[in-house]
Amino acid sequence: MIALVGMPGGGKSTVGKQLARQIGVPFFDSDHEIERRAGTSVREFFDRHGEDSFRDLESQVIADLVAEPGDRILATGGGAVLREINRDVLHRGATVLYLRSTPEDLFRRLRHDTTRPLLQVRDPLAKLRELHHQRDPLYRRCAHFVLESARPSVHALVNMALMQLELAGLLDPGRVAATVGAEPV
Repeated sequence: MIALVGMPGGGKSTVGKQLARQIGVPFFDSDHEIERRAGTSVREFFDRHGEDSFRDLESQVIADLVAEPGDRILATGGGAVLREINRDVLHRGATVLYLRSTPEDLFRRLRHDTTRPLLQVRDPLAKLRELHHQRDPLYRRCAHFVLESARPSVHALVNMALMQLELAGLLDPGRVAATVGAEPV
């Protein structure tokens, strides 16, 4: 299993889908699985039940997805690393890639996004800086590899991930499917 961690808007889902397509394995998004199990959107669940309940469900979803046999790609939510149990489960059960972006690049991508509960504040850039300061060390602690994702296209990030996995001996180059087109993150 390959798991992607990083800040909201860092490209985890977009890169994860393309990486899964390239390698020929299923793709899972922990937030989508949470929504499926809860029967509501992440934002609604967050608003109704609070962050602690959301993080409890997130921990269970991550543990379940990591425990399933077979190769796959998992994109985690931006706050998944806040709980030590999640960091441990991911680090032990998956090859973890941290897609790292600066708060300024994330703000540029997310400034019109109203679906992320933690960014619905008066100063989203300040919030991103605060989150990055808090979470960057946790992402690094969880990750096996760090990929800078500030400016590259999806195509470039997928190729960087494939190259890193191949160099580490974790991916057979013959397994990679047809190339993906260049898309902005």
